Amino acid sequence: MSYELTGILIAKYDTVQRTATFKTREFVIEKSEDIGGRIITNYAKFQCVQDKTTLPDRFSIGETVKVHFNIKGTKWEKNGQVNYITNLDAWRMESVNLQQQEPVAAPNDFTLSEAPSSPVGDDLPF
Repeated sequence: MSYELTGILIAKYDTVQRTATFKTREFVIEKSEDIGGRIITNYAKFQCVQDKTTLPDRFSIGETVKVHFNIKGTKWEKNGQVNYITNLDAWRMESVNLQQQEPVAAPNDFTLSEAPSSPVGDDLPF
């Protein structure tokens, strides 16, 4: 299942070569929300793996981005202890422009005041 989160890119870390054939990279998104009149800020750390480790390269710290990701979980056991690890695996990032833009009318669009007059005249029954 795929998820997405929009927020501000606040950290990018170096790529880490975990094994000879596996590499990861992490980055952090800040997400603030107004909940009941209170601003709540959360920080989500994502990981990219393999060929996706270059995803954060196109974006600058402070830029608003949308991250598409999957949630992955792993059970890890060592010395009789069980631990569960959850990763947010990013697979796509895109820039978000938060400025509202005025809609631009197409050349053939017209408003009511610019509507062509009827060739028949004003003798319509309504």
